[in-house]
Amino acid sequence: MENEKYILDVQNATKIFGGLKANEDISFNVKYGEIVGMVGPNGAGKTTLFNSLSGAHKLTYGKIIFDGTDITKMEPHSVSMLGIGRTFQIPQSLNNMTVFENVLVGALGKAKNMKEAREKSMEVIELCGLGKHQNDMTGMMNVIQKKRIEIARALATEPKLLLLDETMAGLTNTERVEAVELIRKINKMNISIITIEHVMDVIMTVSDRVVVINTGHLLMEGTPQEVTSNEEVISAYLGGAKSA
Repeated sequence: MENEKYILDVQNATKIFGGLKANEDISFNVKYGEIVGMVGPNGAGKTTLFNSLSGAHKLTYGKIIFDGTDITKMEPHSVSMLGIGRTFQIPQSLNNMTVFENVLVGALGKAKNMKEAREKSMEVIELCGLGKHQNDMTGMMNVIQKKRIEIARALATEPKLLLLDETMAGLTNTERVEAVELIRKINKMNISIITIEHVMDVIMTVSDRVVVINTGHLLMEGTPQEVTSNEEVISAYLGGAKSA
């Protein structure tokens, strides 16, 4: 079958809230091992699409095929168990728990026992550079640290596909370099990635392909070079300039 090379195949995804079409007829795919950047103006419908992919809400029309399975109507916990992990634009932290406990929550989904869950948690905590904070209360962490904790918690679920929603917002240039390196490390673990970002130089550096969403529609998809040279993208997203 043609779609066997795709870990994710989104077909005509449409989500309507009342009279508002937040997403309309969006189709794209993600290959196994691929990093796909997703860009578009604020309010374009990117996070809405992530919510549909992760099962947080159901499509009004369309279909989502993940790793050969139709997940269109699956609940979030089932989607997670199947292999999709995600972060949130606004961190959904368990603030009254330690960093380690936050990550452990993710690991407990698939671990056979507590020992295995603890080992997996420590593994991803170290990978994400959070080792020195493992016993700190998450509520005491800043937003940037909470975003990193969310990545660790999502990784602890052992995903095949990771959805990253603006994990680099507010980072310094040095922190962005470190974040890009982390994404590449995760990708080398045979984890496919879709990352929503507004930092265009980061998206263009780390992505194999870029999907552009505008006013709820798929504007285009292509290589970073094709996207940044497309006049419609420049007009809709880059504000008439080829840099942002």
